[in-house]
Amino acid sequence: MLFRSVMKLFLSATSIEKDWQKSAKDLLQQLGDIPAEANVAFIYATDSFAIELSRLLDELKLKTNIKNWIGSIGKGICSNNQEIYEQPAVTIMLADFPEGSFTVFNGMENAPRLSTKSNGLSLALVHADPRNGLVTEHINNLPDKISNSYLIGGITSSSSHFFQIANDITEGDISGIIFDENTQIITGLSQGCTPITPAGETHTLTQCDHHIAMSIDKRPALEVFKEEIGDVLARDIDRAAGYIFAAFPVKGSDTGNYLVRDIIGIDTENKYLAIADDMKADSAIIFCKRDGQTAIQDMLRMLHDIKKRLGKQQAKGALYISCLGRGKNLFGENSEELKMINEVLGDIPIAGFYANGEIAGDQLYGYTGVLTIFL
Repeated sequence: MLFRSVMKLFLSATSIEKDWQKSAKDLLQQLGDIPAEANVAFIYATDSFAIELSRLLDELKLKTNIKNWIGSIGKGICSNNQEIYEQPAVTIMLADFPEGSFTVFNGMENAPRLSTKSNGLSLALVHADPRNGLVTEHINNLPDKISNSYLIGGITSSSSHFFQIANDITEGDISGIIFDENTQIITGLSQGCTPITPAGETHTLTQCDHHIAMSIDKRPALEVFKEEIGDVLARDIDRAAGYIFAAFPVKGSDTGNYLVRDIIGIDTENKYLAIADDMKADSAIIFCKRDGQTAIQDMLRMLHDIKKRLGKQQAKGALYISCLGRGKNLFGENSEELKMINEVLGDIPIAGFYANGEIAGDQLYGYTGVLTIFL
């Protein structure tokens, strides 16, 4: 499946061949004659392809003569207007950026500090290993280390191997590519949950111990939770699993963004909630639900906002990183999430994957889609 942009170079191709050699041949045939100016390749592969990824990457680097490769393994990948899950698949998107305008890095300690020449933001595409306990801390600290940067990206998702690509195969830490402030982009974020806490209101987490919420608004946490979800769910609390979540509003956000976290346990005796986060007392907290219809509405809101910000400018290519809980699980089986992007923004090359957590700014989100448009 080849896609050529009629504007500045952004080429993409996708293969679902099961063998790495056949996949490489398929991708190269689709791409045809690769322009000499192509110098960066984004690559995402399903975890079914993990074992053969190194050999595939070596072949593609040799045949394309492109040295800079960035990407990740995922349980699902995004390819133009198609979502691919649970089968061997690889998608690549080639691009040309001015020499000296980007830096590939592997490992937090190797992330470069950029010298900013203006008030503009540099862009960092970041992938991270979910097994690294410092991932959230790295995401919080990386923008300051790089200097005036905005992060996009996702946590590698896999049933076995957690490989990332940063010129070579890597794992265990954080890796990516940083573009300087002259790289023209537009980014947007869409969330797949809807607050059930009344608009404009928040609760206060008054007592907690790491992932245990003991009291909210100086009351037992479970009591507040039951009031929020209503009598029907409160009488059968197990039904709330996978449907109701805790969320923490992002400080300074002017768009009402919040960090969604799973509720992983309930202590009915002590009236505690276990939440998948290392919480701090006096934090603002709300509750939200997964809702397919409002997720569609918010996705369209993000896309139309990006289209408005584009104005007369042309989108040349895009990266889309979405949550495993979205895609077919929230929007439908027929690649509806990606098709919405094409319907609003037109047929542009898109590459990306379904992540185990999504990165935007200096935060790690859940149930979120992060779209980045290159101009």
